Amino acid sequence: MTDRDKLLERLRRIEALYEGGATAGERAAAAAARARVQERLRKLEPCDPAVEHRFTLDNVWSRKLFVALLRRYDLRPYRYRRQRRTTVMVRVPRAFVGETLWPEFQELDAALLEHLDQFTESIIQEVVDGDSSEAEERSDLAFLE
Repeated sequence: MTDRDKLLERLRRIEALYEGGATAGERAAAAAARARVQERLRKLEPCDPAVEHRFTLDNVWSRKLFVALLRRYDLRPYRYRRQRRTTVMVRVPRAFVGETLWPEFQELDAALLEHLDQFTESIIQEVVDGDSSEAEERSDLAFLE
């Protein structure tokens, strides 16, 4: 199993956890799980109406993941004119954000960033230089002289 396959499997397991038991690899089960989450959203609407939420995601990969997750649940991400590209707006019930959307995003994001970090580190070491550690820290200010 390649690193990519391991990452995909890990992401599927995280999704299954938040979608209510979808079995990885089964398209029908995944679709049914997505439908359950969307149904939960519809049931929340009368008692917890959708309100506008603003999310700020500085990392481009995290932002892409978050927007894709919103669209997966048929939510429409947007931003207002003059807002930064790091801003993602969405109208959604508060309970859904706290119980499902944000926890699922955080787990998916952590897994994806861990994989990207490992992949980037290995490429830098193989192609550029074997030592990709942080720059040394000095206490003197000799460079100012």
